[in-house]
Amino acid sequence: MTHPNLLELPVGAQLAYLAEGGANVIYRIVSPANLDAAQQEDLPLAVSSLPSSAMDAYDAPAGFKGKLLRLRKDTSSGISYQEIARNFDRCIRPLFKPGELVDQELVYLPKGLIQTCNEQLQAAERNDQRPKRRRGVYLSVAEPFGLLITDMTTFSSPGTTLSELKPKWLLQSPSAPHNSRRCRTCALRDMKNQKARKKGMPEDQSFCPLDLVSDRFDNVLRASEFVKGCKDQARLAKVLYRNGTLQRLLTHQKAMQDVGHYGLPPTSREKSLAMTLRDCTMFIRIPRDDSGRVEIRLGDLDLKTGAGGKAKYWLDMENQLIGEGWYAGAKSNVCESACALQSSRVHSQSSI
Repeated sequence: MTHPNLLELPVGAQLAYLAEGGANVIYRIVSPANLDAAQQEDLPLAVSSLPSSAMDAYDAPAGFKGKLLRLRKDTSSGISYQEIARNFDRCIRPLFKPGELVDQELVYLPKGLIQTCNEQLQAAERNDQRPKRRRGVYLSVAEPFGLLITDMTTFSSPGTTLSELKPKWLLQSPSAPHNSRRCRTCALRDMKNQKARKKGMPEDQSFCPLDLVSDRFDNVLRASEFVKGCKDQARLAKVLYRNGTLQRLLTHQKAMQDVGHYGLPPTSREKSLAMTLRDCTMFIRIPRDDSGRVEIRLGDLDLKTGAGGKAKYWLDMENQLIGEGWYAGAKSNVCESACALQSSRVHSQSSI
């Protein structure tokens, strides 16, 4: 079956399981090298996993290099990939330069692919190779599409390191109390850490997002210490300091202040977009060679709707942070310098 103007995944392509979240599974698209057609037909349609040592014998099919395949799980809150792609094209893509986004493109899936992938997931469960918290949920057989996304791993870029961070609330919530001593992110972290302490679980240590967009380099350097995958804190800080993509994200967060108690109804598209821009992930691929090009892209930008109780959750969370004094920092065991709002670093946030 052909689909004009729509990319189709070749039937002979192999899929290697890479990772999964609550709503999607990510695969690497591989094509066995140096095998004739008959040999390829003997291989399973979906490979549950391939050790890194075996990957050298595989290569992505032409037209799919530098891409990963995202497949949708069968969940009650699942949104069709056509709608996700449409929202991305209409709402997210116009806000950034093409090279600043983990891009996504619809691709039609060959018949039988999803069923085979589900069989591989079930086999991985039996062999204790699938994360326990992900078991029992499989791919949607009613979803005819996958999403091709930019591969920001280091697999196809040897000699690079990958760092990840979540530049959530780069400025304070508009409904936070006057003279708050915690920004939105640090207040929420304090609240979660108190719950973790009561359960005897480890606490989360991370950066204050206001430091990420500070006009002082030493503040950005301080934040870089907590970035996942960071190999060279000073070099990463130089990349992040006044970074164009980060500043553009800050500009859009400033413009879209329909958050907290303010703005349009929680179920509106504007509110959804504002919250989406406060819950994305920044991927930073840095070459070991100082002269190489640093690649920075924003991902996790599916439009977050207020459906399914999400809008109520957003509002309830803001009420809890205010009502229980988390913005005030009254219950925190965190050191005085943890949040830029409570320390002498706050003056460097005047532009915010």
